[in-house]
Amino acid sequence: MFAIVRTGGKQYRVAAGDQITVERIAGEVGAEVALTDVLAIEDAAESIVGMPLVPDAAVRAKIVQQPRGSKVIVFKKKRRKNYRRKHGHRQELTVLRIQEISRGA
Repeated sequence: MFAIVRTGGKQYRVAAGDQITVERIAGEVGAEVALTDVLAIEDAAESIVGMPLVPDAAVRAKIVQQPRGSKVIVFKKKRRKNYRRKHGHRQELTVLRIQEISRGA
């Protein structure tokens, strides 16, 4: 059984036991979170596709880590104009371990 969930503006295909890295979700390490934006669920017997979401479906996950991503350098330059700007960015991430997929009603 797997589900398609939406979090942080992206979509992920998850199954029980999977470990995924998503954009930061508030919570402590070891806390449980519920991902309620479930777009589709599929198992051997049937597939359910939401329009746009599957009603009453949820994916339970446990927070494993709250790391930061690698640094991305943003460098802007206009030649012969003495214009240079250098900025860096590190995205805050959350590592989740999927525990259970429930289809609800």
